[in-house]
Amino acid sequence: MSETGPGQVRRSSTRLDSYVDRYAARTQGMTASEIRALFSVASRPEVVSLAGGMPNISGLPLDVVGKAVSTLVRDHGAVAMQYGSGQGDPRLREQICDVMRLEGVEAHPDDVVVTVGSQQAVDLVTRIFCDPGDVVICEAPSYVGALGVFRAYEVDVVHAEMDRHGLVPDALRQAIAATRAAGKRIKFLYTIPNYHNPAGVSLSPERRAEVLEICREADILILEDNPYGLLGFGDEPHRALRADEAEGVIYLGSFSKTFAPGFRVGWALAPHAVREKLVLAQESATLCPPSFSQMVVSAYLESHDWQGQVKEFREMYRERRDALLEALEDMMPPTASWTVPDGGFYVWLTLPEGLDAKAMLPRAVTARVAYVPGTAFYADGFGARSMRLSYCYPTPERIREGVRRLVGVIEEELELHQTFGTAGRPGVGRGYESPNTDLT
Repeated sequence: MSETGPGQVRRSSTRLDSYVDRYAARTQGMTASEIRALFSVASRPEVVSLAGGMPNISGLPLDVVGKAVSTLVRDHGAVAMQYGSGQGDPRLREQICDVMRLEGVEAHPDDVVVTVGSQQAVDLVTRIFCDPGDVVICEAPSYVGALGVFRAYEVDVVHAEMDRHGLVPDALRQAIAATRAAGKRIKFLYTIPNYHNPAGVSLSPERRAEVLEICREADILILEDNPYGLLGFGDEPHRALRADEAEGVIYLGSFSKTFAPGFRVGWALAPHAVREKLVLAQESATLCPPSFSQMVVSAYLESHDWQGQVKEFREMYRERRDALLEALEDMMPPTASWTVPDGGFYVWLTLPEGLDAKAMLPRAVTARVAYVPGTAFYADGFGARSMRLSYCYPTPERIREGVRRLVGVIEEELELHQTFGTAGRPGVGRGYESPNTDLT
């Protein structure tokens, strides 16, 4: 900075960001996710995007939604377009309890807080529980959006290993013991037990009971993030962790995957005392969640067979999952491996030994196919050999073409690796020794 006169400051022209010395220390943890960086490329029509987890709302009855919106504005517009409660619309909170009941959760609307998507719920919970240097235990890999929140609040993430049956209980015990031996405070376990993002696996029933018992004994709160819970390909949804533990679990849900993400309506179900803190945090962040979005979702649930619509979504995603799995089976090198999801949006692919998914990405984009490198889903640098593939948005034909293009890139990388021993990797990197990259 340089002075130009009394009360006037001229900003230096030698810095890209002249405010860099003024930011709070916590902004050092605020970085763009690898997924966001991909969007501008992956949205090009010539690119087959297996990257973004965008719900495919092509099957949504837009005429029904349009009618609900029109009726809402005509009959209740003055309320819908006004400020509302910081806790959320009372009628919608009742309906949310009906939704959660499908997963065995019995709850009272008074303990539900409506949020701007479940992403905001992760933020609010982290804000009210975590100080800088506190620890959150997360599965390895874990949801990139949650990792971004934890990083922004200067929270340390300790990963616990997963396999094809979900979070490994012994790995959770070890993470708890090691963290406490280091003198650090664990604030909660963050878990996605159903159709995991990005791993695609689900926590087995036996492990659900064991994880709950471990956290009870260790007096650790569980943050159960469950946006995909109703999108399983079996007959019945998995039973929520919250269904068997009311006081030790905060449950997060969302209408982004079962209705439409554009309304940005999610929720948190929390123990009563925690609920009060969440409402205060919500009011300081937004005053209140948008009344209009909430009332549209409520009207949709009231006037439409939404469970039948969810069933249609499930069948559509099942077809696309099958297309991806068949294409991987037909075309992938034998040394690659992948998870087989029974719901949700994602497959976790582990590349042949020696390849680096992040280093390979520019060549994949040149070949007009996009994915998310596995390193985006770890806080500690692991995941270099892995990638997340999303099957929710492209058609089955586009999925198969995307896999064909991806396999072409992988085969070229393998040839380079066999010839030069590098495959374009930037060094050995810890991801190559990680036990967590292959969940199959």
